[in-house]
Amino acid sequence: MAQSDDPQALATAQALSPASGSAKPPSSASHRYRALRQATEALTRSLTAEDQLAQSMPDASPTKWHLAHTTWFWETFLLIPGLPAYRPFDPRFHYLFNSYYEALGPRQPRPERGLLTRPSLDDVLAYRAHVDEAMGRLLADDAGAFSDLLELGLAHEEQHQELILMDILHLFAQSPLQPAYAPPRWGVANPVSPDPLRFVRFEGGLVEAGHGGPGFAFDNEGPRHRVWLEAFELADRLVTNAEWLAFMADGGYRRPELWLAEGWARAQAEGWQAPLYWRADPGREDTWSAMTLHGLRPLDPAAPVCHVSFYEAEAYAAWVGARLPTEAEWEHAAQGLPVAGNFTASGRLAAAAPLSGAGLRQMFGDLWEWTRSAYGPYPGFSPSPGAVGEYNGKFMAGQFVLRGGSCVTPAGHLRASYRNFFYPQQRWMFSGVRLARDAAAADASQVTDAFEADVLAGLARPQKSVPPKYFYDAEGSRLFEAITELAEYYPTRTEIALLRRIAPEIAGLISPDAALVEFGSGASVKTRILLDAAPHIGVYAPIDISRSALDEAAAAVRRDYPELIVAPLLEDFTRALTLPHAAQARPVTGFFPGSTIGNFTPDEAEVFLVGARSLLGQGARFLVGIDVVKAPETLVAAYDDALGVTAAFNKNLLARINRELGADFDLTAFRHRALWNPDQSRMEMHLESTRDQRVRVAGRTFTFAKGETLHTENSYKFTVEAFAALAHRAGWTLETSWLSAEPTFAVVSLIA
Repeated sequence: MAQSDDPQALATAQALSPASGSAKPPSSASHRYRALRQATEALTRSLTAEDQLAQSMPDASPTKWHLAHTTWFWETFLLIPGLPAYRPFDPRFHYLFNSYYEALGPRQPRPERGLLTRPSLDDVLAYRAHVDEAMGRLLADDAGAFSDLLELGLAHEEQHQELILMDILHLFAQSPLQPAYAPPRWGVANPVSPDPLRFVRFEGGLVEAGHGGPGFAFDNEGPRHRVWLEAFELADRLVTNAEWLAFMADGGYRRPELWLAEGWARAQAEGWQAPLYWRADPGREDTWSAMTLHGLRPLDPAAPVCHVSFYEAEAYAAWVGARLPTEAEWEHAAQGLPVAGNFTASGRLAAAAPLSGAGLRQMFGDLWEWTRSAYGPYPGFSPSPGAVGEYNGKFMAGQFVLRGGSCVTPAGHLRASYRNFFYPQQRWMFSGVRLARDAAAADASQVTDAFEADVLAGLARPQKSVPPKYFYDAEGSRLFEAITELAEYYPTRTEIALLRRIAPEIAGLISPDAALVEFGSGASVKTRILLDAAPHIGVYAPIDISRSALDEAAAAVRRDYPELIVAPLLEDFTRALTLPHAAQARPVTGFFPGSTIGNFTPDEAEVFLVGARSLLGQGARFLVGIDVVKAPETLVAAYDDALGVTAAFNKNLLARINRELGADFDLTAFRHRALWNPDQSRMEMHLESTRDQRVRVAGRTFTFAKGETLHTENSYKFTVEAFAALAHRAGWTLETSWLSAEPTFAVVSLIA
């Protein structure tokens, strides 16, 4: 078999290849050129002449053609116009080895390059020697006059070094002999530890992208320009073979709903069942091997999945509920990360790169990473004049961008701005998958996960319970607004009347251009009282666990207060760690109306107040509504109205669990109960089971006995003095308080 016995020669193609971006470039143009040409030929030392002639598919080219074409580039663009009295090696080569430069005339059709049995390999090597000798003279005379073309030529030949390896692997994969090209562990991506994939958050905003500094870059990498990015998350590593096997086991290649239409048609037409080069072991359909540069090898579950098309990458992303990153997202995340390939000077696989400062791994030098960005020009892009301008610009249609470089990419091509591009159906390049998510969708996913965890934990307790924060989906919010209009329900109208009376005083406490951070957006009715009284508020930042409620509230406030910055945060406000970007670096006033703090136990309320103090920051003000202790008959009537609206509000929690967690609660088998607990100074709401029954939630079964209750809400009632003491334990100081007339309600102002 064609097996190299010279690892150092193979390493030369990576370690010696002289890209201008390498850490220690050679000292002269002539030396850099010679090192480049030697590195290219080192890649062919283990190949026979027959290996270098064959063409395995139209997208690939014979190695012999690569050797000649890169030589043609130097001859055509530097020697003929730049070296007086230079004589081309063979004028016929101008036709044979032109790739795609229309301005330079006709050429051998790409699918027919494998038919070029003549010139021989020896003739091509003689051609290279002829051009190398002339280039030595040209560079010795005046390399500076050709510096731009020299840099382009060096980078161009490095690209063909990678293409040689791609094309050889595809060629060898067609052979029943399954020959090895290189020693084991050469030219493979690093495996990763079996840690679960996690996502790293980036806030986005107005960022810069594209090459704009010193050093060489291809024309398609610029000009540098500004891009607006919404907040997003990027996976900390590439998708592994083990994860791809799970996709396949779940019918990933048989489920059209996961695929783009053109991708599904292509997969069916070509019979895709697994990544390119995967082979099911005979007699063991669940065991796989993969063809690599070192022959057919057992599939490494921890290695990143390789040789997948854009269509496959998109289908996998859809399967896991994620997406591919845009190229601007990828570049923004990669800015400032260390750039290093996988190979040491000996050609052996280096240790896996450590986590970057951003928590990202495998960003450079493992696999090219598909993005969802179509390959097109940046704003202000203009191709160079003449034939050399056809280098990249003419391909800006129908292809998608890949980023990061692969384990066979020359080191100098590993940079954040590098834009590789391929057609969506192509698979023979060293391509892998990194997932991304919209931050809002990720937040919603996290909220759903927390909802399920809280419900399952609550149903497993001796006294079954669900946190009341989950009342407020869109329907729950609507029902609560209806409750506030009931004759029995005094808290809302009493608090609103109090806020209208004291709003001018509150406005005088709020700093100019402050951020008003509301814990639980609801319908923002009470918020509007403050916004109207304090037009000097600069940012409104509602925090809510319900996407629908948050979106509705934010949209309404934006419409009615067009000069106000509205920065919603989809989050459980008891767990929020960071304010929205627009609310940061401003004076902050928190707003927690409605006596919602009474839904916490005293210990939970103290923990919440500690967290709110951390979120809002030192020096922040916190306006909190509290319901004051009063006659039990008044309290019970407020939580068990004659029209049954509160009962419907309570039962809607079961409807939400059914809808979002796949439960089967029978709402007719539960009744609403409200009672006053004088020992705890709280109102309680329960849902009482009217019969013995079983309920399934998220795949688990729970038993309810007749008369057993699901505890859904506590509403603690306070005195101002008792609440001030509670707040003090959490690090807050009571600034002032306001009391309504009977039935008494209070608003307090706390200072951090």
